[in-house]
Amino acid sequence: MPRTAIYCNQRAASPRKDSDRLNLESGNDIAPTLRIIPRDQHIISRKNISKAALRVLYRLNEAGYAAYLVGGAVRDLLLGLQPKDFDVATSATPDEVKKLFRNCRLIGRRFRLAHVVFGPEIIEVATFRGLGEEGGEGDRHIVDGRIVRDNIWGTIEEDAIRRDFRVNAMYYDISDFSVRDYVGGMKDLQDRVLRLIGDPDIRYHEDPVRMLRAARLAAKLDMSIEAAAMAPFEALGPLLADAAPARLFDESLKMFLSGNGLKSFRMLEQSGLLKFLFPATARALKRGDEALRSLVEHGLENTDARIAEGKSVTPAFLFAVLLWGEVRDVAHHWIARGQESTEAWARASAQVVGEQCQRVAIPRRFTFTMEEIWSLQPRFEQIQRKRVFRLMTHPRFRAAFDFLLLRADESPAMRELGLWWAHAQQLPQEVLAAALPAGGGSAASDHIAAPVAGRPPRPRRRRRKPGDKSGSV
Repeated sequence: MPRTAIYCNQRAASPRKDSDRLNLESGNDIAPTLRIIPRDQHIISRKNISKAALRVLYRLNEAGYAAYLVGGAVRDLLLGLQPKDFDVATSATPDEVKKLFRNCRLIGRRFRLAHVVFGPEIIEVATFRGLGEEGGEGDRHIVDGRIVRDNIWGTIEEDAIRRDFRVNAMYYDISDFSVRDYVGGMKDLQDRVLRLIGDPDIRYHEDPVRMLRAARLAAKLDMSIEAAAMAPFEALGPLLADAAPARLFDESLKMFLSGNGLKSFRMLEQSGLLKFLFPATARALKRGDEALRSLVEHGLENTDARIAEGKSVTPAFLFAVLLWGEVRDVAHHWIARGQESTEAWARASAQVVGEQCQRVAIPRRFTFTMEEIWSLQPRFEQIQRKRVFRLMTHPRFRAAFDFLLLRADESPAMRELGLWWAHAQQLPQEVLAAALPAGGGSAASDHIAAPVAGRPPRPRRRRRKPGDKSGSV
């Protein structure tokens, strides 16, 4: 990942306000001091910025409003990465933005935002957030330290302080192509350290999901999380239970389906956050099952590889991997107590999915697929002709088979079973049918060896009769 040599021209900073001090009590933070990085001292180019975002920036500027590309887009461009989204911060209020763009819709109650729509692309436009106190001018509501509504407008300096991490608080100025840095984000990019703006305890109480964002960004950007920013995770992790499950689902997709899933998973474990987001996964891994850890890590690694190759991925397979250990153990518990296998697996799936959905709202279209993948696993051990062919025609066979291959480290027998099914799929149907028993109760422990297709006979060359020109060209 390229690093950018950065040289900063410093302008005189605005006098520090009392409200600024309230937000920057942490000894790890500095007073907002504007640094201007001119065009010839950074690598951001307009050719790498969405044309839709440029149209929004220019239109706002022409109308007399301050407008900047902000946040993750600026951060990624400075690192030589291509941003996924382009967000704009402006002095215009949401209603003023809507007046300028016919293709604009206003969304959100917690944070009032303007979405300017250009076909499939949406440019999110946010008004500068202020530091006004609750009950003052504007609309801010705080419950137990958590911001449940925040629509108080302010200056760009206040907006920078209100952002979560220093690397996300830089602004690209379309008027002179410079980068404006108020809180030391450039230094953090150079140091490869993710630092929170303000007191961690206060900022995580305001929005507990910031802890997950820290883990995700550290994994994505190959950065470390500052010790002071990570220290409260264990104590404040339970606050994630108060976050909306639908929001945690979206955050989970960003972590695991953006090409950095394995790094994100390891960062969640390292930081102690995994047990607050996926408690069943954390419990299963804590039992020391190395085969399960191998399954989870290989599953995430394969997902990252598919994303890198531009192939499709589904959240259902990902969540099936993460929750497998607990589902398997619960199913075996009920089977040991005499419950029929199919019922035991259904009961285990419902129990584990129900618990997980209280934290992360996995949509039913995905949980249904997950449950099918799990329920098909015992059927791979039933090697009879009718059952083999019936399983091969199941709509979820391919996903369930891929899952079976991930289980190879569970035992030598499981590895053999995966190889058997891989080979069986390559055989002509009649060869496979002839090698399989028609019925009986054979299972994985006594299944037959994989049928081997003999080398096809060489075709006999027909002796050409004199005058036969059928073989001529």
